[in-house]
Amino acid sequence: MHVEHLLDRIPEITAREIVAYLVPPPQFDSASFESYVPDANHPSQEQAREFLMTFAGVGVKTEPPARSKGGLFSRNKSQQSVSPDAKQGVYLDGGFGVGKTHLLAALWHTTPGRKYFGTFIQYTALVGALGYQQAIDTLRGAKLICIDEFELDDPGDTMIMTRMIGELAESGCKFAATSNTPPNALGEGRFAAADFLREIQAIANRFTTLRIDGEDYRHRDSAEHAHVLSPADYAQAFDAGIANVKLASDDDFGALVAHLSKVHPSTYVRMIEGIDLIGLRNAHTLESQAEALRFVAFIDRVYDAQIPVLSTGVALDSIFSDEMLAGGYSKKYRRCMSRLVALTSSTYETEPLTESRR
Repeated sequence: MHVEHLLDRIPEITAREIVAYLVPPPQFDSASFESYVPDANHPSQEQAREFLMTFAGVGVKTEPPARSKGGLFSRNKSQQSVSPDAKQGVYLDGGFGVGKTHLLAALWHTTPGRKYFGTFIQYTALVGALGYQQAIDTLRGAKLICIDEFELDDPGDTMIMTRMIGELAESGCKFAATSNTPPNALGEGRFAAADFLREIQAIANRFTTLRIDGEDYRHRDSAEHAHVLSPADYAQAFDAGIANVKLASDDDFGALVAHLSKVHPSTYVRMIEGIDLIGLRNAHTLESQAEALRFVAFIDRVYDAQIPVLSTGVALDSIFSDEMLAGGYSKKYRRCMSRLVALTSSTYETEPLTESRR
């Protein structure tokens, strides 16, 4: 057993390594359409599964289920009977924990040939590392590009992703994307999305939107709030945890949040590499939105790696202020809260965290 401090890690990552990480997270290594368990109370889950199987060429042709009411990626009246093979892209629109990422990974695993799977921020990081044209040249020729957590945070990202999708689509690439934000709300509350309507609409016509309804299964299996420990219980739980793992980290919450500003989000995956247990002491409510967004990006990578978290201070799902939760980044914060509840769940030791159950 060994304990390190994440504060001591300032990792670097090469462009080639960024590309190598464009695969589904480990918990989705075995994700398949067969292992997806749709909720019978929400038929749109089974309908989405069947539609994506057809899109992948392994199912019976079916019509798109439950189209969204309006929005940039929605279908107009002339498109209501479009079959899965008639468009180059599928956009999975739904709430937290309904299995969108599982279905996206299943599509990726089913598709033969060269393909990529990454979060929105991973693709923008690739452009930042390689430059736009080299990034396009790297991705061109792929059969499928999956974009998880599609969300437009600023005008620059909007232009990059719309232009990238447009150029790669012209080369014959297919796309699949997920988001917790309805297509017509992308960028809402953050910038004048209407100013980019023309660019977004140009790629929107390539996508069929699938609405997936349902409850967040993580909240059905875990506590309502993130599990928080007293300092004494933290020390005991941490000692017990490190006895069962090879490498753990132990850091002050505020110090870690400050440290994240020194590390590019594209390297967060390297920052937690090899860590089996994360300890965060003295968690507190965040006041800076920049700090909050960096922490969200960090937790996304922690969740992908399925690393359990122990913490003291305020419950980690309470670190975002009411003002933040009412603002334009609310969807991101609430997704992070859902993941923090799961990561700190006291059931983690007996039932491994995985979205592959749904």
